Amino acid sequence: MSDTTTTTTERAPSVYVPSAEALATVLAPGARPPRPSALGASLTFGWRAMLKIKHVPEQLFDVTAFPIIMVLMFTYLFGGALADSPRDYLQFFLPGIMVTSVVMITMYTGVGLNTDIEKGIFDRFRTLPVWRPAALVGMIFGDVLRYILAALVILGVGLALGFRPDGGVAGVALGIGLLVVFSFTFSWVWTFFGLVLRSEKSVMGVSMMVLFPLTFLSNVFVEPSTMPGWLQAFVNVNPVTQLVAAVRAAMAGSSDPSSTMWLLAWSAGFLVVFGTLTMYRYNRR
Repeated sequence: MSDTTTTTTERAPSVYVPSAEALATVLAPGARPPRPSALGASLTFGWRAMLKIKHVPEQLFDVTAFPIIMVLMFTYLFGGALADSPRDYLQFFLPGIMVTSVVMITMYTGVGLNTDIEKGIFDRFRTLPVWRPAALVGMIFGDVLRYILAALVILGVGLALGFRPDGGVAGVALGIGLLVVFSFTFSWVWTFFGLVLRSEKSVMGVSMMVLFPLTFLSNVFVEPSTMPGWLQAFVNVNPVTQLVAAVRAAMAGSSDPSSTMWLLAWSAGFLVVFGTLTMYRYNRR
């Protein structure tokens, strides 16, 4: 028994301890890279969102084909009934349908977030040594490109159909800028719902239930003065109404200080309220 134990002990493998030189060849030389800034991390996640479009170009359907269908359908559906001709109606209608299309696209921010969460991607993101909200902010940064693209597609179709903005390039740029600012802040509403609701179908269902009244019960298609008094009360405080009025005035070469002020106030409110709720929920999920 003693001989067997001795033999087993002698045959035990020795523990290899790597030398400092061997470790140096494996580990990365030089100083540890600095932690990325909040902006740098957000832009990186924004670039990830754009790469998703590159690999799945079908995602651009909602910012290309959908706006074109909206412009053509409503221009020729309502143009002859509400104005002397579809071209005359287009001068009034195009800024409104641009707002409607882009605001509706914002709901896909929440849908995409919910999908990534279900796949477990955001669990890995939260383990990275970066600014914690960077993944959410970057995702919305990536969606801003979609908003701009949708607005430009609608503008191009409108110009082809006869839309002529009196505000020129500066007025159009200002109008699209106001639209993008509002859409960026409004996206935080759907980001919060993307964290709270359990499936992407639920996010889309709630989004449509909110978006349809906001976009159709507004000044997009007709002036609020033609509506019943009880409906005007809602339309006049609707944030989409303020956005359409501000964008319409900018593209017409004039200004609407009251609507612009309320637009910026609504934007700040959405960002503060739903941005805070989103971060609270994200950090405790």
